[in-house]
Amino acid sequence: MPSKTRREFMANVGAGVAATAVIASPVFSKDKSDSISVGLIGCGGRGPDVANRMAYVPGVAITHVCDPHQTRLAAAARQFSIQEGKVVSDLRRVFDDQSVDAVLVATPDHWHAPAAILACNAGKHVYVEKPCSHNIREGRLLVAAARRNNRVVQHGTQVRSTPMMIEATQLLREGIIGNVLVAKAWNIQQRGPIGRQQPSNPPQELDYDLWTGPVPTIPYQDNRVGGWHWWHHFGTGDMGNDGIHDLEYARWGLGVESHPYHVAASGGKYFFDDDQEFPDTQHVSFEFPEDRAGNKTLIYEQRLWSTNYPHNTDSGAKFYGTKGQMYLSRRGKVKVLGERNGPIDVQIETRPQDTDRHVADFFDAIRNDRRPNADIELGHMTATLCHLGNIATRLRESLQFDPQTEQITNKDDANRLVQRQYRDHWGVPV
Repeated sequence: MPSKTRREFMANVGAGVAATAVIASPVFSKDKSDSISVGLIGCGGRGPDVANRMAYVPGVAITHVCDPHQTRLAAAARQFSIQEGKVVSDLRRVFDDQSVDAVLVATPDHWHAPAAILACNAGKHVYVEKPCSHNIREGRLLVAAARRNNRVVQHGTQVRSTPMMIEATQLLREGIIGNVLVAKAWNIQQRGPIGRQQPSNPPQELDYDLWTGPVPTIPYQDNRVGGWHWWHHFGTGDMGNDGIHDLEYARWGLGVESHPYHVAASGGKYFFDDDQEFPDTQHVSFEFPEDRAGNKTLIYEQRLWSTNYPHNTDSGAKFYGTKGQMYLSRRGKVKVLGERNGPIDVQIETRPQDTDRHVADFFDAIRNDRRPNADIELGHMTATLCHLGNIATRLRESLQFDPQTEQITNKDDANRLVQRQYRDHWGVPV
């Protein structure tokens, strides 16, 4: 059963949701008093949690659930009391149902963009979990699908709707530490190993062909499905899984509005001796094109084998300006120093990242014909940092990136990883 009451949800969200740019033409054809029907695509841990929060938004109902794993699907159907016929394994059945207004895509990463593109093309609004894509080309195709179909697409980076982060970023814009030239984000935590295994038959309750979807099929393996984050075929590593949150507000606070043009990285598997394909240690530097304020640099640090981290926070960012520095964390912490490290008092209520507000903003954007706080273009920009960082670390190459064409221009082997190969699967438009 849900863990909070509707009143508690609304008290947390507050009276209003910040508005952003207005979309040119209406995106919600029903009367604004009508209920919004939502289909949950992906019934693992994150999906039901976000869907549960959606169910507390007035005028929103979770009406469909979809997952190729029958045990998870049945549990979600019970949780949300879904009617027979609306509990399905094939996501096309959700997209084909004209009664569905929006979907929550909470699948493994390799399905994020393909499912979201199909949803947009079917006329659904989309809340897509981070990262919005498995590769750079997918992300751009998803942005195009959202614009072409005039759909609201919210990226699951909750910091964009968290008041503390909005206020802190505004202080940076107003020059509280001068001209911000450098930001450093970190993702430091102690992960566990996934072991070493061999291919085997999938369990009876999993339709592995549906789970694999549009990507080339490789043999089933327990730690490939259970640990999909750490495989090139399905995931984006922890840079795309958890680090993306900190890269989001680091990029936001740095004030850059384009892709980087230069990426350099070091790292690898320094600690884990298992089947993981992504690095447990990364140091990535992004340099952004010169603007009126000059060049800017964003640094990302990742250690997945440590509980020793700056400011006693596993996730955070520091902003270095010409007149001071700011430390900011989505865990609900902020500290500002002026010149010569003199403390600056800031009147900001410190609260952790706020999923409830982010969910509420999604539906408010649908009802009021506007872009959401974490519009898919912003999501694509930050996801691209993760993809570029992973490519540079994987190939141990320094990359030159064209922000306009979204191509790596100095290394053909790296540029091949800007996209991927797909199998012919339902005509997924990627």
